[in-house]
Amino acid sequence: MSERRTSIIGALMATLGPISMSVYTPAMPELVRAFSTSDATIKMTLSIYFAGFSIAQLLAGPTSDAFGRRRATIVFVAIYIIGSLLAAFAPDVSWLLAGRLIQGIGASVGITVARAIVRDQFVGVEAARIMNLIGIMLAIGPAMAPTLGGLALAAFGWQSIFFLLVGFGMLTGVAVLAFMRETGSPDRRRILPGPLFGAYSILIRNPRFVAASLVLAGSVGALYAQATMLPFILIKLVGLSPTAFGMGMLMQTGSYFLGSVVLRYVSPRLGGDNSVKVGLACVLAGGLMMAASTHLLTPSYLSIMGPVAFLSFGIAFLTPHMTTIALYPFPDIAGSASAMMGFLQMGGGFLGGVFAAAIGLPLIAFGTVIPAMAIIAVVSFVIFSALGPSAR
Repeated sequence: MSERRTSIIGALMATLGPISMSVYTPAMPELVRAFSTSDATIKMTLSIYFAGFSIAQLLAGPTSDAFGRRRATIVFVAIYIIGSLLAAFAPDVSWLLAGRLIQGIGASVGITVARAIVRDQFVGVEAARIMNLIGIMLAIGPAMAPTLGGLALAAFGWQSIFFLLVGFGMLTGVAVLAFMRETGSPDRRRILPGPLFGAYSILIRNPRFVAASLVLAGSVGALYAQATMLPFILIKLVGLSPTAFGMGMLMQTGSYFLGSVVLRYVSPRLGGDNSVKVGLACVLAGGLMMAASTHLLTPSYLSIMGPVAFLSFGIAFLTPHMTTIALYPFPDIAGSASAMMGFLQMGGGFLGGVFAAAIGLPLIAFGTVIPAMAIIAVVSFVIFSALGPSAR
């Protein structure tokens, strides 16, 4: 496929997971009332989504290696649609949790296959350029999703949000059927236990791959982790309405979009490694600002979202090169490598959400967990750099 087609299809699949999370967040306080349950239980609907998403990637990647990127995507998107319908018609919170788990399992194929189809066809500068373009388009969907979710909630109730996700899943499935070409070399032996565990053993024993993945787990995972806290901070503590919350999240996604656009122009001069360093500096600055503002200032929209903007800008700078360099040595098991990277990335978001729930107070958790994840990302890059020269 051409660069443009790969970028568009990759972006559509990659947004499946983030949109399923961000469109849902404005409804979280309303779901507490609708199901007569606690904040902690509704936060678990995000955590269980992360769990399904991260663990299922370990199967989605090898499945795409074994049966082909296209066929695996169609099967998992069908699972995603089933989970969305189950959540929409949930009679109680247990069914909602089950629907979100199935939804996460189905959505796991998106980012896994999106990265794999780039690695199948492109390397080096071309691959990083496509990943950056995917990042630009990736910012648009999640930027609109909270706003759309807040408007749907106000107009039609919380069920309408899941019907929107059913429609998005169907759109993704139709696009894959109509426009996606098979880019891998399917080998059904790769799904057998021996080759499957062998591939993951190769990845886990490669310290540079693990270190690069932990950079993404600490940075991108922080975005997923803070999604479990921001609705309760901005709606309950700051006093935003669900619709205003959806509009307010434009600062996060707008900063990510800005970072992706700026990177596209400056990366030829900066180079990959320096782009990552600039990104990590912004991530660390955002984390330290969060820690200071939550402990020293009365919470306001700017005191919360200003540090988030720094974090998001930095993540946009570091993601394309770190993703490309981590996948580069593994052309034959690109699906498995992408899956393991995604597992560690989403696992970071899941663990961050679990620690936040254990702390209990969203504001304190926000100012503690997210800065800690930013520090993990910086330390992981230092280790990654110390292990040897970058693959170019």
